[in-house]
Amino acid sequence: ECFEFLSCFQPMKDLCPDTVLGPYFSDGMRRVDYVLTYHIQKSGSTRRRSSRFGDNNFIQRLWRSLSTRSSRAPLQPKEDPEVAAQEHQTDYHEDDKRFKRDEFEENLRKTGLELEKDEESTIPGIGFLKIHAPWNVLCREAEFMKLKMPTKKVLHQLFPISKTNVVEKIRMFIHKVTAPLHPKVNTSRSQCEKPLCHAFSREKQHLLLANGVYTSAYPLHDVTSDIFIDCSQLLYEQWASYSVFYKYQPIGLIRKYFGEKVGLYFAWLGVYTQMLIPAAIIGVIVFLYGCATVDDNIPSMEICDPRNNITMCPLCDQACSYWKLVTACGTARASHLFDNAATVFFSVFMALWAVLFMEHWKRRQMRLNYVWDLTGFGEEEEDHNRAEYEFRVMQKKLKQEHSGLMVKLRKTHLINSTSLAALHMSSHPVVRYNIRATVKTTAAIINLIIIIVLDEIYGAIARWLTRLEVPKTDKSFEERLIFKTFILKFVNAFTPIVYLAFFRGRLVGRPGNYLYVVGSYRMEECAHAGCLMELCIQLCITMLGKQLIQNNLFEIGIPKLKKMLRKRKSELDSIQEQVLHNTLKRYEKDQLLGPFVGLNPEYMEMIIQFGMVTLFVASFPLAPLFALLNNIIEIRLDAKKFVTELRRPIAAKAKDIGIWYNLLRGLSKVAVIVNAFVIAFTSDFIPRLVYQYMYSPDGTLHGFVNHTLSYFNVTDFDPGTEPLQPMHLGYKVSVCRYKDYRDPPWSSTKYELSKEFWAILAARLAFVIVFQNVVMLMSDFVDWLIPDIPKDISLQIHKEKILMVELFMKEEQGKRFAARDNQDNCTIPLSANQSPPQPRSRPVSQANCS
Repeated sequence: ECFEFLSCFQPMKDLCPDTVLGPYFSDGMRRVDYVLTYHIQKSGSTRRRSSRFGDNNFIQRLWRSLSTRSSRAPLQPKEDPEVAAQEHQTDYHEDDKRFKRDEFEENLRKTGLELEKDEESTIPGIGFLKIHAPWNVLCREAEFMKLKMPTKKVLHQLFPISKTNVVEKIRMFIHKVTAPLHPKVNTSRSQCEKPLCHAFSREKQHLLLANGVYTSAYPLHDVTSDIFIDCSQLLYEQWASYSVFYKYQPIGLIRKYFGEKVGLYFAWLGVYTQMLIPAAIIGVIVFLYGCATVDDNIPSMEICDPRNNITMCPLCDQACSYWKLVTACGTARASHLFDNAATVFFSVFMALWAVLFMEHWKRRQMRLNYVWDLTGFGEEEEDHNRAEYEFRVMQKKLKQEHSGLMVKLRKTHLINSTSLAALHMSSHPVVRYNIRATVKTTAAIINLIIIIVLDEIYGAIARWLTRLEVPKTDKSFEERLIFKTFILKFVNAFTPIVYLAFFRGRLVGRPGNYLYVVGSYRMEECAHAGCLMELCIQLCITMLGKQLIQNNLFEIGIPKLKKMLRKRKSELDSIQEQVLHNTLKRYEKDQLLGPFVGLNPEYMEMIIQFGMVTLFVASFPLAPLFALLNNIIEIRLDAKKFVTELRRPIAAKAKDIGIWYNLLRGLSKVAVIVNAFVIAFTSDFIPRLVYQYMYSPDGTLHGFVNHTLSYFNVTDFDPGTEPLQPMHLGYKVSVCRYKDYRDPPWSSTKYELSKEFWAILAARLAFVIVFQNVVMLMSDFVDWLIPDIPKDISLQIHKEKILMVELFMKEEQGKRFAARDNQDNCTIPLSANQSPPQPRSRPVSQANCS
């Protein structure tokens, strides 16, 4: 099991020699382990092609469309070498490229690799270099890479806890209940035993490819290997098919086929999706609670009661007139769905949920590290220099680059453009009665389009900035790139949401003394029920839109559209295309697939979603439900993409998910503070609480709406700001109301902030402090209560170490006994004139006795 990396490359002597279309050399015996492609230019006399592959043939159009297709900005530097090669094309002459290829290939042969070229392939203009690694080369490189190998000693009972233990009984019960949810993947090894493994002792070497000399490099998809038992087909049936959406993922098989790094991503995504199930259930219950109690909500009943006859001040200068509070009835009732007593409970629950999710993943990751023999990985690994770094160092020695960098100005402009767009779109309050929600929804959709466009720009900017820094190592490059991309995309996605939650309606002013920006544009007010409803609309559309458009549409719709366009341009019907596709060799089919650009786009997509789920969950309790539904589709969509649409990535070892774990942990901490401020300052939870216990005559919320409204004398309007149609309601208005806590015009301190305002502000700040500390304390307690390493794994690791020591001691003892026996057998009687032999520092081998 531990040596499976080598076994997947082992020559298969029992295969038929006529498997020409399979992943083998022309002899049908040696397996193609890796493929390098390069451009070839043929002279006019040698460009004759079969009539089946004329100028307008299917293969040419297919290759042309694939070579020009765009994908999401690659965020990972060392996944597919083709991505790096396309970014740093050098101006080599064709002869120079050929010379460098010959030199490089000669070096490969010197290392023991076997090569075979194919420049007469079906795909025009592409040459293939097939590489086969013999078994002795694999063994040598395994020693360099310190791959673990199994010993003869087998450790039985992977989970040695007694079956009478309560935890073990619960585990067995859950396993029986969830048995139908497990994929039908046969394992050749029992779940209760594990071979002991130990590492080799030499350092790892890396293979560097020249930029621009080769166009792509990739291992082949394994569709005919007896070792994997048609692994890609099994992955498609048990993982990539939408019909198995309810089943667990075959993580072990994914790790075998794609490597530990890809396996850890899908394991993390599966744990995250699993943990969304209880959060989605609680969120739906909170939403249903709001629906059930909306008719009993006293503040919304008072707003909807026409007998109150409350006249409100205009929402804009001149164009807007006075309006009745009863027209905000629909918004008030809708706000109660998300702004009720259960919201606070749900915020506390989600804070603890985030901690439980992180702890659950740490334990799951530790279990995978043990099962995959990664517990000691990374301790002696060296971070090697990047090829681009070496290339840039060489370039700087040859040529001084002069480039003026306007990075900060451009970045600031792009970040602020989102906020300015949101402000501009929301500063035309012409008609705000029954169509207020429609206007806000339209603005949110336009804002979503801007966010999606800026996302692509920010991804390119982050990569550009990171390349300007020229980090020395792959790890440094990846971490800097991830951090920049995360910051830019996080700000892009959450700027309008933060504006609605904490700034809109806060710096408005009051009638007669409003705050203006950019000339005559007045800062917009929130609806009477607060900005929580508008925040919910913005969050809902941003979250659903990014998942629907940016994730599903881009990943499903665009490839299908390109495929449809290729079919329309092709002169071949579907049967002819299928026949032509069946004649392609395995490495030619893989060349037509898209390059693997790394896991960072997938991680980034999920991290932004995690922020949507946790940061502002107090305003949108249905966010976990929509995230759960999206992830169920996302897992199968990514699986199908990995198995059928992308070239097989180079298998890479990884012990954890890297910097993404730190970002997740940071978001979970920030979520506590953000939700505390949302409840305290965005919702009316604290004002209702203060009124009920300090100002209400009967201890209820009757009169709360009137308590939140201040009075304004219409004669105090600034010149040029009064309504153009003051008789819009059919009568003359002398006093109007507006939402704020200020003294009335007949007071000696008219329009000044009242004592109720300061009391509510103090209560809000106190709530933030108490909420944050209580939730943080509970989170730390949960973190302390749950150990990072499962108890059975900890005991198993300890037992393995003891058995390994015993095993090595027995081996050394056996060697000493064997050496002593050899020495005794080699003893020769001495003659009279011979002196005794001198003692040796090492035992005499049997070969020296002959």
